Amino acid sequence: MTSLVKPLKIAGVGYNVPGSVVSNNDLTKLYETSDEWIYTRTGIKERRVVSGEQDAVDLGYEASKMAIENAGLTPEDIDCIIGASSAPPEVYSLACNVQSKLQIPNKIPAFDLTAACTGLIYALQVAKGMIGSGIYKTILIVASDNNSKLVDWTDRGTSILFGDGAGALVVTESDDGIDDIIRLNISADGNIGHYISLRYPSNNCPLVEQSSKIDDGKIHMAGKDVYKFAVTTVPKYVEECISEANLKAEDIDYLIPHQANQRIIEAIQQRLKYPDEKVISNIKYYGNTSAASIPIALAEGVKQGKIKLGSTAILCGFGAGMTWGAAIVRLRQGIC
Repeated sequence: MTSLVKPLKIAGVGYNVPGSVVSNNDLTKLYETSDEWIYTRTGIKERRVVSGEQDAVDLGYEASKMAIENAGLTPEDIDCIIGASSAPPEVYSLACNVQSKLQIPNKIPAFDLTAACTGLIYALQVAKGMIGSGIYKTILIVASDNNSKLVDWTDRGTSILFGDGAGALVVTESDDGIDDIIRLNISADGNIGHYISLRYPSNNCPLVEQSSKIDDGKIHMAGKDVYKFAVTTVPKYVEECISEANLKAEDIDYLIPHQANQRIIEAIQQRLKYPDEKVISNIKYYGNTSAASIPIALAEGVKQGKIKLGSTAILCGFGAGMTWGAAIVRLRQGIC
């Protein structure tokens, strides 16, 4: 019996980062720290940050333009836009604002999903279902975050980690019957969601009892708990994803992880016994760009020649919620 599920093709990728660079040495102007202290603990040397009126929408628009162009398409070819962002500049919404800047004349649907740093993998799952069922044929996934607007720049524990950036993928119905999503698993555990939090400032109606909670709209993180969770959960989950695809670690050409901390990346690398050339890491120059980190690493890796096309890769990540996921994908010629 022939399957009615339509296969998905990754047709184009793109990325964009701000021009403004903040180095570890620059941060010594804000609080007591050093380049050595930050780098040895995180693997980060510098990060890009938005400046002036620039925000995640601008970054996402540029990344989307690149992905659409690399797919050999025009904005008019897009049937749906899925935005993935930890905290977009406007709650209503990253995807709609990118749709507006792309000047897509069609009244296509555009919406955001929030899975923090795992957003790209969650969005791939949604897109796979939409394309697989035949609802849409061409979907733009745009992951963009401006964390520099959301961290407490007096807090050395969190502000050293984050940077801004955007990555985008165009996925379409495959025209050759081959599905570029070999395996995709996502998961979450809300019981440990307090490890990373960001609550918007708010007030109760003046006619009811007022809340005693003070929400400052900044990122708060239990760093040790996050690290322990990541190094124990993500490597095991990646191994399980590979096994469920009836593959072995050596069958995968590249590991493209969420760029949260170099030590976490190395823990996954050691679990899979991968040499350095199979692991894509750019955290040294960008820091943690949240939902954007995986597609930035993918698109930049292809552009720089670190990722050879006609290959397979495993994308994996974790984020606030807590959420995590992994996807084994085919990377075809011509996506970048």
